[in-house]
Amino acid sequence: MLLATSDLRTDYQVLGLVKGSCMRARHLGQDIMAELRKLVGGEVREYAALLREAREAALKEMVEEAEQLGANAIIGIRFSTANITSGAAEIVVYGTAVKI
Repeated sequence: MLLATSDLRTDYQVLGLVKGSCMRARHLGQDIMAELRKLVGGEVREYAALLREAREAALKEMVEEAEQLGANAIIGIRFSTANITSGAAEIVVYGTAVKI
């Protein structure tokens, strides 16, 4: 599956909008470690890993939806994030499923 943030310079058939989302909550132990890291500075690895996992899960969901439509590419991909509640975040990814 070809994934692109831009349009393609080739002919393709538009199959429709596809999306994926993932909401993850922090673990209390991770929260404590993250707070300590914020005090001393540096990368907050606990949150970075949480967001990386959420991005990958959302991408996987979007690709599966595109495959069900018969797509072999997704163009115009965009990511969006939202704070749903304290300690939880959602990542949404969307794009246009196409068949090249």
